[in-house]
Amino acid sequence: MSEERITKYAEAVLSVASAENGGAEVEDELFRFARAVEGSDDLRRTLSDSKIPAARRQQIVEDLIGGQATPATTAVISMIVAAGRGGDIHRIADEVVALGAASRAKAVAEVYSVIELTDDQQARLATSLQSATGKEVEIKVIIDESVMGGLLVQIEDEVIDGTVRTRLKQLREAF
Repeated sequence: MSEERITKYAEAVLSVASAENGGAEVEDELFRFARAVEGSDDLRRTLSDSKIPAARRQQIVEDLIGGQATPATTAVISMIVAAGRGGDIHRIADEVVALGAASRAKAVAEVYSVIELTDDQQARLATSLQSATGKEVEIKVIIDESVMGGLLVQIEDEVIDGTVRTRLKQLREAF
């Protein structure tokens, strides 16, 4: 799908979210759902399979997140999947997060960690990143067991890699 179309979907999602007074929450839930879909080949194939009726794909979404996400998020994801854009949900979610953060004059930091970060840890990390970049930062945590420990932070075009995985790789190369 073209970047223009991705942006149009993202703008539509943000419009729905703001109309429901849950912009940041919808952004976060959509981001998390997109990461879950990205991590499951079977789910990604199912949600993007045009041979499966749209109503069935929507029911899968309802079964997966119904009750765990806001009704607005569930409706937005169902709309994306029904429109045959389940395979693009990751790109749409990333654009929603970027546009939402930009509207709040913030930068988005994707933080890869083996565990969920506490609110205090996220706040301290955001403060450190703000000092380093000079921009107010919004943290999006992505659970990734391959980091083994430590954090990998991507903010705009900059990557800060403090993962155990990278340190082990550096040690292997040194030997």
